[in-house]
Amino acid sequence: MHPPTGLTYNGAKPTIDAFQTAESAQHLPTLDHWHQRGCVTGRGVLVDFKSYAQKHGINYNQFSGFRIGTTELEAVAAWQGLTFRSGDILLIRLGVTETLGQMTGAEQGAAMSSGKMCGLEGSKEMARWFWDRHFAAVASDNMAVEAMPPIIDGVEQPTHELVLHQWCLCLLGIPLGELWDLKALAHACRDSRQYFFLLTSSPLNFPGAVASPANALAIL
Repeated sequence: MHPPTGLTYNGAKPTIDAFQTAESAQHLPTLDHWHQRGCVTGRGVLVDFKSYAQKHGINYNQFSGFRIGTTELEAVAAWQGLTFRSGDILLIRLGVTETLGQMTGAEQGAAMSSGKMCGLEGSKEMARWFWDRHFAAVASDNMAVEAMPPIIDGVEQPTHELVLHQWCLCLLGIPLGELWDLKALAHACRDSRQYFFLLTSSPLNFPGAVASPANALAIL
């Protein structure tokens, strides 16, 4: 939801009554409507920031709020020889799910509850970069796509102030994917020297759903 207006995409107002009434729910931009159009099928592109950072001596703590800007994304794409196209589904590998998979349950709990995680810079400039390149959707292997906690004008903000969530989901209609497993895909792209592929995603067909497992496949 867009906090300043209380609305979501296309001016829809998400109320309890709207979710409980089938007729009203038809006007909400929920995931079940994707199934009426065959869900998601398109050209996926991978920006492998983790490999780029390792190659260029960039050290970052995945649970420190490290931020990646548009300049870094463009640099990684150029390093990979990747050219963006209108309608691309952008995937960004940071290595977060890989690190979580190596932790104990207690370590995972501490990391996830710290409130800090690396990600994209949460800013209007990043949202504008998405829009100008006509990305159909954006996903990453971290918890929120954008870095946490959100920082606005140099001041840390609560989670509900995540900038890209407000701009992408509520204003621009760009879906966000979180906690994707991108390790095997990154290795396949590296071996084939090809960072684009057919991507499909079929979320749960559940009325009123606003989140779901991605059920995604990449076909090179």
